[in-house]
Amino acid sequence: MPSRRTFVKNSSLLTAALLFQKDLFYSEEKADIGLQMYTMRKLISHDNAADIIGRIAAIGFRELEIFAYTEENKFWGMKPEAFKALLGLHGLTAPSAHTTLPLLFSEGKTDELTLACEAAKIIGTKYITVAWLDEKYRKNAGDYKNVATKLNTAGQLCRQYGMQLAYHNHDFEFKQLADGTTGYDIILKNTDKELVKMELDLYWVTKAGIDPVKLFKENPGRFPMWHVKDMNKTTGSFTEVGSGTIDFKRIFKKRKSAGAGHLFIEQDEIPGDVWESITKSYDYTRKNLMRFLQS
Repeated sequence: MPSRRTFVKNSSLLTAALLFQKDLFYSEEKADIGLQMYTMRKLISHDNAADIIGRIAAIGFRELEIFAYTEENKFWGMKPEAFKALLGLHGLTAPSAHTTLPLLFSEGKTDELTLACEAAKIIGTKYITVAWLDEKYRKNAGDYKNVATKLNTAGQLCRQYGMQLAYHNHDFEFKQLADGTTGYDIILKNTDKELVKMELDLYWVTKAGIDPVKLFKENPGRFPMWHVKDMNKTTGSFTEVGSGTIDFKRIFKKRKSAGAGHLFIEQDEIPGDVWESITKSYDYTRKNLMRFLQS
């Protein structure tokens, strides 16, 4: 029979091991922070894409949200198979791809969406995300209802590829229309919640004066992705996460009701060094916010 001293010692070692295991898991959770590649658009090119993506991974990012795939340019000159291999080399995935679908909204054609889905399927992307809605398609409530119909159509096509359609907001969707509604309300109410998810941009929704936590409560599980970027205290423009006015801790605490599983740091404009900026945002998010995803 082991002595009491041996039992206590072994129990202490087991507890320490479990805590160590928990810390490892916690670190892995912290590492699952994504970067929207639009942030890097002024730096990345066909010539340096591989190096840029390697440096992003070295900071600690584990997910990328890609954008602007075309048949001509591919992924910064790389075919989907080569791009997937590059991501794998650096331990990265690309769960979401931003796209614009002008032919869908103007003529109801899905050629652009099909191209995006075919490329995204090769690299393992889950979400095809509508990044922008041109002003000519959103002048009134009727326009937004038409947009919602087109989004449902696009969502059905994405489902055929085993993917999920999502819609990314700016602030214009929250402006009150002549009938008292907003474009965002119309999109939420007139799209199938299973076919069309929402990627909530925490900067733009805050700039519009809308409480994201209220949106989560009213539309639980509808927001599987967030754009995480902060608002400058003086200018109201973009700044690094943790440097501005947005109460991210309050928002992150409601992650479960939102249904959020992917967080992409983005900064539309960066006046200083891009690498310093994204590292600062990453570090703040990892150290101060990711723990709330455990609760």
